[in-house]
Amino acid sequence: MLEINIPGQKKLLLEHLVLDFNGTLALDGQIIPGVLNRLENLTKTLSVHILTADTHGNVRKQFAGTNYKIHILEPSCQDKGKLDYIKNLGADKCVCLGNGVNDALMLKNAGLGIAVLQEEGAAIQAVMAAQVVVKNILDGLDLLIHPLRLVATLRK
Repeated sequence: MLEINIPGQKKLLLEHLVLDFNGTLALDGQIIPGVLNRLENLTKTLSVHILTADTHGNVRKQFAGTNYKIHILEPSCQDKGKLDYIKNLGADKCVCLGNGVNDALMLKNAGLGIAVLQEEGAAIQAVMAAQVVVKNILDGLDLLIHPLRLVATLRK
């Protein structure tokens, strides 16, 4: 569990790291360099869940040898599929990262939602739904590795 006490807000008690794949962890179906070692570091405090439509058909291959939970979404209503997934985990126990329209409901309802802006861009719906916006996935994961950065950003 990752516990983050943010002054002026309720304490975050996070158990699950839920991530979009394409556009967030990967570009054109390939994991962005530096992601795997950060995810491995975070498995000490959070369980890792990867949600994807698997556009490139290679997500399982990309994460071979890991214990991450990979969930392939149905083609329709992916936004609701992602929301249902975190609700089943306990949305308030989830920190979610994503960049697309289909991530907005998940980001809005998570204990902590982080929008990622990279080469693929970020949908305005995702940005508006998140509590924090970062310039890339490495910065987003680093916020969780160094949670005092989140405290500085989110305190009232």
